[in-house]
Formats: sequence, structure tokens, C-alpha cells
Amino acid sequence: MRNKLLKRCLIGAPLGLAISTMITIAISLIIGDGRFYAVVPDLITDCGSEINAVLLQAVCSLLYGAAWAGASLIWEQEQWSLLRQSVTHLVICSLATFPIAYMMHWIKHSVFGGVLYFGIFFV
Repeated sequence: MRNKLLKRCLIGAPLGLAISTMITIAISLIIGDGRFYAVVPDLITDCGSEINAVLLQAVCSLLYGAAWAGASLIWEQEQWSLLRQSVTHLVICSLATFPIAYMMHWIKHSVFGGVLYFGIFFV
């Protein structure tokens, strides 16, 4: 089980980075002013420079992908009920996602931002 988890995480990490990069490209295309928006401006302020912000987001995207890929093993627990699998997966993924989303400024830093995040995530 441990080897399977490690393999999933090692596959998921670069996938997380690739998806994150595709999202930043899509956002930049949607804005459509010819610039590449690699990170949220508030993250640049927090990190002190754009390159530091991009590096932090890359590391977080790797961790994010690894967490989601590792969590996929829950669906292979055939002795668990579908409800237990679903709730466990939801809890693990939301707890892995929230701190990254908060740190990367993907959500507003307020109670409303947190409530909105969990509301959207649970729906």
C-alpha cells in the first residue's frame, strides 16, 4: 500500500504542476492583453518578487497534485462503503486544497472567502 501511495503521489505531482500551468495560460488568454499572468499579484507582494511567487506556486502545485493523486487510493478500499469513501476523499482533498488555495491567494483572505471556498468545494 505504501509503495502504491508513493507511486500515485509521484505521478500526481507533475500532473498538478502541469494543470496549474495550463490554468495560468488559460487565465492569461482570457484576460487577453498579451501578458502572462503566472501568479496572483498579492502572492508577488507576499513573496517579495515574481520569481519567488512562481517558485512557491510551483512547489504548492506539486504538493497539490500529489495529495489528490494519493487520495485516489481511497476508491480502492473495497471493504469501505461508498459513503465512507466519498466522505474520506472529500475531507482529505478539501484539507489539502484549502491551505494551498489560501496561501496562493486563490481565495479571498476573509471568513466569507473561506465559507465560499468550502461551499463551492462541497457542491
